[in-house]
Amino acid sequence: MTALLEARGIRKVFAGGDGQPLEVLSGIDVAVHRGEVVAIVGASGAGKSTLLHVLGALDHATAGDVWLQGSRYADLDRRELAEIRNRKLGFVFQFHHLLREFSALENVMMPLLIGGVPERAARTRAEEILAHVGLAGRMTHRPAELSGGEQQRCAVARALVHDPSLVLADEPSGNLDHANSERLHDTFFRLAREFETAVAVATHNRQLAARADRILWLEDGRLTVVESVDAIP
Repeated sequence: MTALLEARGIRKVFAGGDGQPLEVLSGIDVAVHRGEVVAIVGASGAGKSTLLHVLGALDHATAGDVWLQGSRYADLDRRELAEIRNRKLGFVFQFHHLLREFSALENVMMPLLIGGVPERAARTRAEEILAHVGLAGRMTHRPAELSGGEQQRCAVARALVHDPSLVLADEPSGNLDHANSERLHDTFFRLAREFETAVAVATHNRQLAARADRILWLEDGRLTVVESVDAIP
């Protein structure tokens, strides 16, 4: 089966505090397929966020290549990479980063409006996806009027509104209680099953990892397959 996203030989080196090179990713190979949920687990500071940033064209690898639907990032200019991020990728972070002066509906409409979608069509699509994540009755509320779980589901709706091929989620339930975490996780798996969207999620949440199609352990800059959460160190 052809991978939706494929990365080969990914290395990422930063300058350490002492001026010496610090290798965070050491020749990583990974593939993600349509409709698949992949959990990336590892200790804090292992490089999970760095890996997601490279896979999502938010950062450049020191070495190696990433392909999304056959397009190699290294062959694309800044405008083309921005278009991939805006049209084919969705991002969900630990902190929702909603614009506090706008309603939930306006926050979700924003990526479409920036992309040139007419306002009426953007509103219709945003209403549809907000209903899909269980916020049909909260669309006119601003972030401060939403619970933590509702804010994060609004952020998920914003990530999904342009129908991305791949969603990259970085500790998306890290600030949520158990009940809201489960609701958010259900949203990801429904997304994958119903729309065949690929999801790669970096997480410490063992319940989320246990439900994933694959679990990948990141340690010392390398990824290894883990058969079950019981095998996570």
